[in-house]
Amino acid sequence: MNSILSRMGRVYRVLRRTFGVRVVPLFVAVLFAWVRTVVGIAMALDNVFFPRLRKTRANRPIVLVGNPRTGTTFLQRFLADEGFGSGMELFLMLYPSLLLQKLLRPILPLLEKVSPAKFHSTDAHQTSLSSVETDDVGVLFRYLDGFFLYGFFLSFDDEDLLPGFDPRVRDTSARDAAWLEALWRRSLVLHRADRNIAKLFSLAVRLPQFLARFPEAQILYMARDPLSVIPSSMSLVIGVLDKAFGFWTLPDLVRKRWLDRMYKAWILLLQKFHEDWTSGAIDKSRVFLVRYDRMMMDFEGLMDEMCRFLGHELTPKLRATVAARGEKQRQYESEHRYDLEKFGLTEEQVRRDCAFFYQTFLPPLELPAPARGKA
Repeated sequence: MNSILSRMGRVYRVLRRTFGVRVVPLFVAVLFAWVRTVVGIAMALDNVFFPRLRKTRANRPIVLVGNPRTGTTFLQRFLADEGFGSGMELFLMLYPSLLLQKLLRPILPLLEKVSPAKFHSTDAHQTSLSSVETDDVGVLFRYLDGFFLYGFFLSFDDEDLLPGFDPRVRDTSARDAAWLEALWRRSLVLHRADRNIAKLFSLAVRLPQFLARFPEAQILYMARDPLSVIPSSMSLVIGVLDKAFGFWTLPDLVRKRWLDRMYKAWILLLQKFHEDWTSGAIDKSRVFLVRYDRMMMDFEGLMDEMCRFLGHELTPKLRATVAARGEKQRQYESEHRYDLEKFGLTEEQVRRDCAFFYQTFLPPLELPAPARGKA
């Protein structure tokens, strides 16, 4: 687990034993090594062709943290669109060199056809190479590591490798922060922005380390009912795996083992953040809690408080945009319905295992009178 070659070998073993795929992983491994080398050389040249890069600092990121399916994608893209800062498109994380981006941008439509984003279900999560995405993908592309690697591949290994992604066992915070800073600096130069809008669900298990590394960072922690989050996350990952490899055709025992491990992974993300929050390891003045239910029912009030927290002016134009979006949020009804039994879960089990989270972050929501009236 401590080297790229080791992780690559485990991925190959999973693909061969679990999905019967042999040749494609070898091709991908060669491509990964080639792209990584080219990116490294091109990033070194960035300092020559983009002198502004040497003076750019990415020390004030706004970072959305929380389990997948908690509204992080919507809020990240909204904040980026409304000028709070710049988010990173998937294309920038795959080819992070500014020089390389200029050379490859004309063939972006062609690259879309071979992009890993094409395996995502557009109903559950719309994405493409040109979409602002989670910065965790940047770590995956660089180091072949992180929770994405575990969820999509290593969770199928014979050995349960989840402890290797718990910072109390193996902490890659310093390595990942250095790489993210390099990406963020380039994003600021490219977008001519002064702040990054990042999304890192992996920070839920190592936020104290991140805050120590970026003392001016501000965190938006997203909290949503685990009864919605966990099955939705399961469905999202399974949708990709089924489209790529045929997840539902796997033997029952393999599927059950994967479901059990992923359930524990989702719980770990909640538990570790809760542990750091309640123990005082996290400076709460640097974290703004964003409840999904409030974001849907009182977007105006939530954004008013968030702007004060971030020190961002709520201009008349932005206020009007927020009001229009808030009205749309209140009318929204998700078409997705998830059967817990399909994922080997029960409501009683989820409520029991996540009782700590409900108590601390999801007490009964009290909305202001105007929001209640609109609801």
